[in-house]
Amino acid sequence: MIQKGLFEYLMSHLYQAVKMLSKDGAHETLRRLCRRHRIVEIGMMFEALGTGSRMSIFRRLREVGYLTSYTHRGRYYTLSDIPQFDKHGLWFHQGVGFSRAGTLKQTVAEEVLFSEAGRTHRELELMLRVRVHNQLLVLVREGRIGRKLFVGRHLHVSVETERASQQLARRKQLDSTVVQAPAPLSGEATIEVLVEVLHSVEVLVAPGEVATRLRARGTQLSVEQVEQVYARYGLGAEKKTSG
Repeated sequence: MIQKGLFEYLMSHLYQAVKMLSKDGAHETLRRLCRRHRIVEIGMMFEALGTGSRMSIFRRLREVGYLTSYTHRGRYYTLSDIPQFDKHGLWFHQGVGFSRAGTLKQTVAEEVLFSEAGRTHRELELMLRVRVHNQLLVLVREGRIGRKLFVGRHLHVSVETERASQQLARRKQLDSTVVQAPAPLSGEATIEVLVEVLHSVEVLVAPGEVATRLRARGTQLSVEQVEQVYARYGLGAEKKTSG
């Protein structure tokens, strides 16, 4: 007679094996797992589906639709309908980044090509929260994006001459804009500044750094306008400002 513990062990593995053989069962299990955790690693799926076969896992993932993180060496996965992408096609969960474009390389390429004023190396890293040096070099070598020297720094632009000229012109316009008397900020813009400040807990980021980070995400505010928020909320009185 089979001991109770051994019987339960065998039944558990039998259940997992049957579940893995059922396409619908595997789909439902993956959906529940991803809905619960939002992002998952391969080991979590091995355990949930009762298999050690990567081929089986990815076959089921392709059937339900999935995305791979462009950060953390592509270690995390999620279902295609879970991310709520921002205007740049990015979604972050617990510091892990996913892109509507897919890979980091493709994300960098699209952000450069579709940006109205091109993108600097620093702007891309602030936006994507990862290093992009290698991706930029490869994209330039492959002729997928262009690179121009602008005010002592490299500006990455479209390879199409007309489009690149438009991006350079817009960049010059943005860089030459001097706000003499900052206009009062909207409530939404003020909140964006405060949220960016709160990202730094111990060190208060300088207004110029906040303006740069916001511009990398598409919010065009001058240093003077950011300083307006600092003054209104008494920021900088107790914390040491960096930069």
